[in-house]
Amino acid sequence: MTTTQKAILAGGCFWGMQDLIRKLPGVISTRVGYTGGDVPNATYRDHGTHAEAIEIVYNPNRTTYRDLLEFFFQIHDPTTLDRQGNDIGTSYRSAIFYLDQEQKRVAEDTIADVDASGQWPGKVVTEVSAAGPFWKAEPEHQDYLERYPAGYTCHFVRPGWKLRRGDAPAVS
Repeated sequence: MTTTQKAILAGGCFWGMQDLIRKLPGVISTRVGYTGGDVPNATYRDHGTHAEAIEIVYNPNRTTYRDLLEFFFQIHDPTTLDRQGNDIGTSYRSAIFYLDQEQKRVAEDTIADVDASGQWPGKVVTEVSAAGPFWKAEPEHQDYLERYPAGYTCHFVRPGWKLRRGDAPAVS
């Protein structure tokens, strides 16, 4: 029997994040929604201070939480406060919503490694918060870029971006 684990990440518009993360080895399923804010039963039209986020179910025997976080930091800019690409506001903030203390520890360690790596020109502003309710987004937002391959995204895999573990800066 395979055990699954869950991760909840926000890094700007959820369409692009879902499209890239779903393709990773070990990822079983993804869904987009709203979390980390103040509106119960959040919707696209009324999500208050929630972030657009992605809930990831994965097989820990095929990928690790750390691997997911490293990819997360590769596909969005974690140094821009409340912004990704053309999207501006708290909905588009960079955030990790941890489900237990081990995820919190891994998130903080990964952020420290990203800051030390020099991969980004500024300091990481990614929020690390305990997960709360996750409100699934409407059907038209699920799997959006699979249905509209030319649709908007500000996420992409940065070639050559590799995070080194520990405090040594990466060598270019």
